[in-house]
Amino acid sequence: MKLVEGEATVGNVGEFVARLDEIGDDHDCTVQAFDANYVVSRAHLSRALDLADRARERGEAVARDRGVEVMLYAAGRRQIDRALECGVREGREPVVVLVAADGADDPVRAERAAASAVATELDQCGTLGEFDSERVRTYFDIGDVELDATDADLEALVLERVALLDVEK
Repeated sequence: MKLVEGEATVGNVGEFVARLDEIGDDHDCTVQAFDANYVVSRAHLSRALDLADRARERGEAVARDRGVEVMLYAAGRRQIDRALECGVREGREPVVVLVAADGADDPVRAERAAASAVATELDQCGTLGEFDSERVRTYFDIGDVELDATDADLEALVLERVALLDVEK
């Protein structure tokens, strides 16, 4: 898995997503963009990818598309429309784009090439870890009581939400 960070100016979400899908198709990779304000860490997306792949292997996936399944896990939601809230929107915003090989003969090379192509679509800058804590807390329903009751930080609680999605099925 590779992550490409930057800012995107999205005039039309459908066209932007179609361009990322085209890059993914060209390189036999899943390419999924996230609003960086909702992504707490690399581990957040890595765990989402691992769990989405496991669900697909077991025939338990909700979505037909691997990228959408990853988004469901990253969002900790089973409803696609609710999970899309973590995706890109029109306007200029910080994004993190996940690139993961789908079965290419040389997955490292495929991911590298796809990530390079994605990078041309963004104004590259560091966005990972620059999430909006209040937005994350609201979206993942993490209140003061929960934070006060544990030594875990916000990242750990979000990772728990991602993992708990399997339990809620």
